[in-house]
Amino acid sequence: MNTLKLSPVKSEKHPHQRTIRFYKPYGVLTKFTDAEGRPTLADYIDVAGIYAAGRLDRDSEGLLLLTDHRGLKTRLMDPAYGHPRTYLVQVERVPDDHALEKLQRGVTIKGNYRTRPADIELLAAAPELPPRDPPIRYRKSVPTAFLRMTLREGRNRQVRRMTAAVGHPTLRLLRIAIGPITLDGLRPGEWRDLTSDELQALWQSVGLRP
Repeated sequence: MNTLKLSPVKSEKHPHQRTIRFYKPYGVLTKFTDAEGRPTLADYIDVAGIYAAGRLDRDSEGLLLLTDHRGLKTRLMDPAYGHPRTYLVQVERVPDDHALEKLQRGVTIKGNYRTRPADIELLAAAPELPPRDPPIRYRKSVPTAFLRMTLREGRNRQVRRMTAAVGHPTLRLLRIAIGPITLDGLRPGEWRDLTSDELQALWQSVGLRP
């Protein structure tokens, strides 16, 4: 599959490190190489020495941070620091108050792990999002709903496991924020360097000093 390498959105760079935000499209792996020839970060980002500070599954979309600073990368990936990650989640059917309360309190996933309390909001209307390629499966007889979910941990496929545990499988998953950094101003496949103010806010959110 051939993918177009997009140009970055230009912005101010911090003089001592390189940290960028990237809008990962659906179907892109969170790594720079793949033996099977699937789309990777290298199809969109041509910056040496940076690495993804966390993961976003191939079938998920949205915000990914990449940095060349080892300490920042470690703290962003360590759940002990509890920095928030916010997602827009399209699920099958409309969750009732009981399902929403269970998600907020924590649910058991992967057999015996109890998730931490999370912030859950049922959106009154579907948000405006770029179309996904391929689109989600559509069934006329099954309504869907969108949740805004903020977690302070990041276990493998956690959001999908959580919504499945309360009977509402995830159809589409988009990460819109990591701590103070958001997707604002980016389209799928675009990236740009963090500004000095964004870097300072990000470092403070994980207890570091630039």
